[in-house]
Amino acid sequence: MAPTASDTAAIGIANLPNQRHKIVSRKGANFTIMVVGESGLGKSTFINTLFTTLLREYKKPEQRFAKQLERTVQIDVVRAEIEEKGFNVRLTVIDTPGFGDYVNNEDCWVPIVEFLDEQHQGYMQHESKAHRKSPDDLRVHVCLYFINPSGHNLKPLDIEVMKQLCTRVNLIPVVAKADTLTPADMLAFKERIRDAIATHNIQVYSPPVQSEDEETTRRNTSILSAMPFSVIASESDVVVNGQKVRGRQYLWGVAEVENESHCDFKKLRNLLIRTHMHDLISTTEEHHFENFRINKLTAEGRSDDDPAVRARKNLEQKMREEEEALRKRFTEQVRMEENRFRQWEQKLISERDRLNLDLETQHKQVKALEEELEELIAARRK
Repeated sequence: MAPTASDTAAIGIANLPNQRHKIVSRKGANFTIMVVGESGLGKSTFINTLFTTLLREYKKPEQRFAKQLERTVQIDVVRAEIEEKGFNVRLTVIDTPGFGDYVNNEDCWVPIVEFLDEQHQGYMQHESKAHRKSPDDLRVHVCLYFINPSGHNLKPLDIEVMKQLCTRVNLIPVVAKADTLTPADMLAFKERIRDAIATHNIQVYSPPVQSEDEETTRRNTSILSAMPFSVIASESDVVVNGQKVRGRQYLWGVAEVENESHCDFKKLRNLLIRTHMHDLISTTEEHHFENFRINKLTAEGRSDDDPAVRARKNLEQKMREEEEALRKRFTEQVRMEENRFRQWEQKLISERDRLNLDLETQHKQVKALEEELEELIAARRK
């Protein structure tokens, strides 16, 4: 016979989230960001501003285009470990110097695409080994594609590169140097970019919007409506109304980095770090990596008819079903406990009201007896 709710009340299943929290806090997380865009769009400054530390060194102006004649796109990997409130994130930033810096940029995206595929291939080979230790996982969780703020439209290079990247990684388009356009021009530019993305069927990262919490749903809707994100990056502080803020000082005023009326830096930071980092990681593992694995196995002549693949899928399906059943059971247990608490609270309130009513009745009776006693004393005196 299946156990009832009363039988499982003291099992301690409610501690499962606490156990998971301890495990995640102890292990930390890996997060890999790739930045792609032409030189001079502020990619290094943006990364340093995003994490409020110097992660990317700046090239000297005379060296920025020193390799122009070589016509090669490099892959630079920068690693750092960031700690906040005892939680460690092993951050990897991948830059692509040389991208889009030449007169003829034909196939300049090939080194980037090959790097993305190599990381999936390396992780896939590691998963097939008999002895698997912690791999050097460089699978890219999000790619920020920086767009030149021309105010016109996407260039053919931008369209082609984003079409190549969107099937391999979570792609987020970013309009660099938002302080070079007026708010009206920026809105029009963003609208043209959205139209071009829809026309060419470019699949940019779309965060989940609906949530049980209305505030979270409103926040996600606000973030999604701002895409492509316009950003301003600065590592220096300026004084505005007596307060120090990150921004850029101009003759006409100050462009603030975290002012949402000036740019979308704050929304993009929330998306990358505060609200959707786990979704970016899980989407990379469950969608992009799985698509690569399926395509690779299919090309090798293996399919779902392969016993090993079928067994693995059956195991994954069974684990998902058990996890879903456990989640539903936990949710039902919490709901029952909440109902029991509400009933207990309502019972206490009813008991309090009854006691107050009895006390008021007793008080009236005492008052009536006092008045009757006073009348008897007055009658005797007469």
